Amino acid sequence: MTPPTARTWARRGRTPVIRVRGRSRRRISIAALTCYKPGERSRLIYRPRRDDGRRDRRKSFAWTDYRDLLIAAHQQLGGPIVLIWDNLNVHLTAGMRQFIAGRDWLTVYQLPSYAPDLNPVEGIWSLLRRGWLSNTAFTTPEHLIQTIRRGLRSIQYRPDLIDGCLAGTGLSLTPTTTRVQPQ
Repeated sequence: MTPPTARTWARRGRTPVIRVRGRSRRRISIAALTCYKPGERSRLIYRPRRDDGRRDRRKSFAWTDYRDLLIAAHQQLGGPIVLIWDNLNVHLTAGMRQFIAGRDWLTVYQLPSYAPDLNPVEGIWSLLRRGWLSNTAFTTPEHLIQTIRRGLRSIQYRPDLIDGCLAGTGLSLTPTTTRVQPQ
């Protein structure tokens, strides 16, 4: 609920001030997949998870939430998935490893540790923070969720932005082939 700050214009000597009533300990977590396939438009699949503020419940995504996101993505995309993700501890749990091992349509590669510059989803978060979430004081958690959904939905309809997030990593979709010379 703490608003991210961004730059804005104002008259000289009149610094704009946004008053925030109080900080909330509630959290909103989002998991997202950027989906690329040569010859098709890029896609963004995401799921938000809202912390209800209860102490006895988990505040962020569990491995089962990621599992459900991957199953939904598989159904939506209708084909095998090659998943490249970071080394978040939830991605490496025993339950997630068992789930991955039991799915022939899912191939997983881990990014190197501390390499957010290779993750296209980080570009999505940057777009969201710099655009729809910047300079806004959210009054309620619902206001924050609504703004996040509006921002992500508009990114979904702009495959050029999703492509730009992949280009920003320096990675590409074209597979490299190695020629082997017969001896």
